Amino acid sequence: MTNLQIAKVLRAVAAALGLSEEDNKFRVLAYERAADAIEHASSETKDLWDDGKLKELPGIGENLTAHLDELFRTGKVKHFETILKKFPEAMFELMEVPGIGPKNALKLSKALGITRAHGAIAKLEKAVKSGKIAPIAGFGGESQAKIGQGVKEYQGRSKRLLLPVATAIADAVIEWMQKIPQVKRIDTLGSLRRQASTVGDIDLTVATDKPELVIDHFVKYPKKTRIIEAGDHSASLILPNDYQVDLMVQPVAAYGALLQHFTGSKFHNIKLREYAIKKGYSLSEYGIKVKGKTIQFADEQSFYKFLDLDWIPPELREGENEIDLAKIGLLPQLVEQKDIKGDLQIHSDIDIEPSHDLGTSSLSELAEAAHQLGYEYIGVTEHNPSVSTHSKQQVIDLVKKKTDIVHKFNSSEKRVHIFNGLEIDIQPDGTRALPDEALELLDYACVSIHSSFRGSRTEMTKRVLAGLDHPKVKFWAHPTARLLQEREGIEVDWEQIFDFCTKHNKWLEIDGWPNRLDLPDTLAKAAVSAGVKLVVDTDSHAADQLEYMRFGISVARRGWATKADVVNTLSLDRIRSLIQ
Repeated sequence: MTNLQIAKVLRAVAAALGLSEEDNKFRVLAYERAADAIEHASSETKDLWDDGKLKELPGIGENLTAHLDELFRTGKVKHFETILKKFPEAMFELMEVPGIGPKNALKLSKALGITRAHGAIAKLEKAVKSGKIAPIAGFGGESQAKIGQGVKEYQGRSKRLLLPVATAIADAVIEWMQKIPQVKRIDTLGSLRRQASTVGDIDLTVATDKPELVIDHFVKYPKKTRIIEAGDHSASLILPNDYQVDLMVQPVAAYGALLQHFTGSKFHNIKLREYAIKKGYSLSEYGIKVKGKTIQFADEQSFYKFLDLDWIPPELREGENEIDLAKIGLLPQLVEQKDIKGDLQIHSDIDIEPSHDLGTSSLSELAEAAHQLGYEYIGVTEHNPSVSTHSKQQVIDLVKKKTDIVHKFNSSEKRVHIFNGLEIDIQPDGTRALPDEALELLDYACVSIHSSFRGSRTEMTKRVLAGLDHPKVKFWAHPTARLLQEREGIEVDWEQIFDFCTKHNKWLEIDGWPNRLDLPDTLAKAAVSAGVKLVVDTDSHAADQLEYMRFGISVARRGWATKADVVNTLSLDRIRSLIQ
């Protein structure tokens, strides 16, 4: 089961508990927190279970660990089945529609005779069109219309957005909002500000002393398709593809508390509240209440300082040990995009008849894009020539042809140095899809897995280590091979991988490609703790995609990586010495 599927099960259990006679709000809250933690996790819960690390997820205690263990071992949880069987299975499916909570979902299920989960939302849509919801007690025509709109939004929207997609949407709205002077500051909120790999609805906040003008400008956003609501201090829009954007406003003098409160995460805020209570303080989005008086803060820095804490970067606010470290001034100085000196995984248009897709930009175009970013170097790493359609000598000749092209280009290009690399498939038996004679022609290589993902942990670990075991191979590219919202990552023994990397000076890549963001942040943090060096790349196939570096850096920051942990923060001379 994927994280989203597991989260859905836990929310169903929470709903059932909330509706049962033995309603226990603490148990309900525990399941809701666990669902949030699993949905927002960058690593698959199944992988954490394999590693015996489920308890590292905030909100996962002993009981839930035992239930998840049963789920992964048997495919079901008897305790969950006992709770859920009291309610029609369609109820939990109807809860997926925006605006339908557990009570109304149960009422609709019974009144409309919708009992089975399969086809439940289609039947609900049919009931809306035939006018069967309005006569139900407690609903009416307005509710029927809202449910119809909710069904439409459910059908048209992915439940979570990839970070780059959410960022692009938010950036466009922010650009629009900054057209008026009443917007003194604007920020993203929630998982987007924390730079999680996937994001729910897009939340924004504005510091202003003219809220009515800001709200009015927001609802005039030209790309909207519908206004959900527009109040005195908040508003919500639906954009094309049924993306939702919510806006809150706060006076400039009190902006810091709101920004902190709605950035989250839930688990960070719970721990911060507990910490503040011990000091006799009460926290809210309006400020810090001390002896009945609420103190306002214009920015987060002063908010945290009042609590005797260093400012905590949003990427670290996940309810781990960040507050304890902020007390004693030991938070890491996180890597920043400005620290990056180059990008070591880029696909050019040099046609070596590769096993996978070819890049579309020339060396000249890539060098210009790198220069504009202030880079000292890049590495072009086309996929290895297809081994199924070429002889060994043909592969060597193609790599030699590419090597000559890169060397010739470097002789005339003085702004940005181009390293001659290659991305090589690790085949199922652990051999590299490139003869060693061709490998010797390169400055370096990275290895990756593009097929046969479901081997056992032992087999996959052995396969990866064999692929890495050559002096020219410097790093493992997009290591888990996951594709967000499409494919789970492979299973390997990460401790063994980390140990090999530290002993043999191999690096692990954080791939900034939008649906990879791989290594995931939790594994990046584990790698940093183990002393493994990271390389943050874009996996670009066109010059304009070098901009994806920002998303790779986001993952590195969520992994607590500093400048010293990332090799491509090094100068050209130093990276050249490492590669040679």
